[in-house]
Amino acid sequence: GEFGSGKSQICHTLCVAASQLIKNDSGNMIFVDSENTFRADRVHQIAEQRGFDPLPILEKIFHCKVYSSEHLEAVINDLDKSIEQYNAKLVIIDSIISLHRAEYSGRGTLADRQQRLGKMLNKIRRYADVYNIAVVITNQVVSYPDGAHPGFDSIKAAGGNIMGHGSTYRIFLRKAGKNRVATMFDSPSHPYEHVKFSI
Repeated sequence: GEFGSGKSQICHTLCVAASQLIKNDSGNMIFVDSENTFRADRVHQIAEQRGFDPLPILEKIFHCKVYSSEHLEAVINDLDKSIEQYNAKLVIIDSIISLHRAEYSGRGTLADRQQRLGKMLNKIRRYADVYNIAVVITNQVVSYPDGAHPGFDSIKAAGGNIMGHGSTYRIFLRKAGKNRVATMFDSPSHPYEHVKFSI
């Protein structure tokens, strides 16, 4: 989804929801933050709004701030050690592509960028399978002025087909006035449907 469509808010909400599912377990969450989006006070608000004690939830979140594409790749290369060390049941990467987009601009660097993204996504998918955990990644969008993608205001996911093939479920978020719309774009078992929500 585009900026302000609710990607990071959903990630914060997932931290609260996941903590309730794993509260009888010693499981934790890892939040890999490439856009400086993680806000402990937002998790606190969401937890309180749902009637949960925020402090035990915040104690389960291990926040990892990354500053460059190389740093993100290094974090993902060693993510298996962190999953084991922190007994992570949920890994959130917000956002997977922002640093690579900023650092690999222009067509000449596209092949290298796509190869690096592909390697990261393959590792992430393997960790999800091996450790039987949920991994949630957010992605940005790009605009296509030719109007080739009706219904989505000519925008589609950044990173091309590699990003599409790298995930099991894809949910497309967009703004709709004061509300947001989530569309199940790709799923092995869910229909292509829209739902409205508000933040």
